[in-house]
Order: sequence, then structure tokens, then C-alpha cells
Amino acid sequence: MNYAVEVKNLNFSYNTNTNKFLLKNINLTIQEGEFIGIAGANGSGKSTFAKMLNALLLPTEGTVSIFGLDTKESKNLFAIRRQAGMVFQNPDNQTVATIVEDDVAFGVENLAIARPEMIERVNFALNAVGMQDFKNRSVAKLSGGQKQKIAIAGMLAILPKILILDEATAMLDPKGRKEIMQIAQKLNKEQGMTIIAITHFMDELLLADRAIVLHDGEIVLDGSPKEIFKNSARLQEYNLALPPVAHIVQCLQQNGIPFEQVFQEEAFVEEICKLLQQN
Repeated sequence: MNYAVEVKNLNFSYNTNTNKFLLKNINLTIQEGEFIGIAGANGSGKSTFAKMLNALLLPTEGTVSIFGLDTKESKNLFAIRRQAGMVFQNPDNQTVATIVEDDVAFGVENLAIARPEMIERVNFALNAVGMQDFKNRSVAKLSGGQKQKIAIAGMLAILPKILILDEATAMLDPKGRKEIMQIAQKLNKEQGMTIIAITHFMDELLLADRAIVLHDGEIVLDGSPKEIFKNSARLQEYNLALPPVAHIVQCLQQNGIPFEQVFQEEAFVEEICKLLQQN
């Protein structure tokens, strides 16, 4: 069976003359259509791992395969990058044109797609991120969140099967962060796109089907977000904190208040209302 991503015995070092690896003994499979959240403290190796997924970096040892294509095989590079699109942290570093429509079309033009189909793809991508009304605007005049949406649209126009968000919300305000994650969730649910979101915002993991925690270059936790958040002691070991709502709930429980374990704001409000009604 071909997985969307299959990683076997992955070790990686920037210096091939040393045995000190930044990524160590990583084995991982990701099914097509999964929404994966990958978290870790600074220096955990999560962004290095993200770059492995579309062959920006290659394994020192082991293999990374995207839909069965080995990233070490140079003949696979073009096909891998068509199937696994990456959006980075700083949207300004991804801008290649001054007008929104031209920026989104850039990647499609490089594929030598006929103009009618290119226009169709650009419109699809802008609609998917809610930026159709901005197609003739200057990229320089957009907000950080809007620029990041355009960066995502540029990837979507290539029609990848996998979208990798490498801390794509790190430079955005809470509103912008929420909008980008909602777009990712929509693409996953409506388009069946495989989403791999690298983040240091633990609340963003709640949108994922599956959460992975990296520490010192190794996978230390792998499960549903709720399973991982229930293990708050281990998260603290890895210099990670619970999402704000989960932390408040934990404090209430520790003070003897009978509160259901919830992780999201809506569920928290519902539980508060239940307690008030009981009293």
C-alpha cells in the first residue's frame, strides 16, 4: 500500500561527518486524507522534519516516501513537489509577484498549464481561501494573514495532494491564525486534502485527527489530540503547555470542582452553564 507519507528509520544531520543527528530513528506513516498536527518546543526538529516531506532536505539515513516516491531519487523531485506543497512561516518570503492574481498563478505557469485551465485553477484557489475579491490588489498592501492566504492559494493552484504548513501561523495575530487553520480544516474535510500542520500553538492541534510531538529530534507522543492533552505531565517534560482552556479545566479539577475534561472554548462554556444550572 502507498501511504501519503511513509518514513522509515529516518536519521538526519546537516553534517554528514558526525553521528549527532537532529532527527533520530523516525518511523511514521500518514494516510491520504489525514489531518496531522506536529508540535514541539524550539529546537525539537519539527521544521527540519517538515522540509523532509517535499525533499528540501534529504535523509542522512533511512527513507522518506511521498505516495511511494523516494525523496532521495532526483528523478522524483518534480512529482514530489507537485504532490506536497509547503507554506512557510513568513508570507513575505513567498511573494513572487506584485498583484495577487499573478502571484497565485506563478506556480501554475511553471507547469506550462494552458491559460484557460490556469485561470480556472487560480479562481478555484482564491475562492478556497476566501480571497477572490482581492485578485487585482497589490500583495504589498495586504495584511499578514491575507498574504498567508495568498501563499496557500499559490500552493492550491498546483493541485497538491498534501499541504504542509510549516509554522504558517507563527507570525499572525489570533484572528489570522484562526482563519488559516479554518482554511486547512476546510480543505481537509471538503477536498480530502492531506494536511500536515507544524505548530508551536498547542490549541491548533485540536483541529487535527492525529497529533505528534517531537522532542530532541524524536517522536515522543503520537495519538489523538485529546489523548495527548490528557498526559499533561509528559507535555511539561517536553517544555509544552496545555491549550489555555484545558489548563483552566485542569486547575478547576485540582481545586475539587467537578468539571468535565474539555479542550475547546465552546465546550467549556457549555460545561460552565451546566454547573450554574445545577447550583
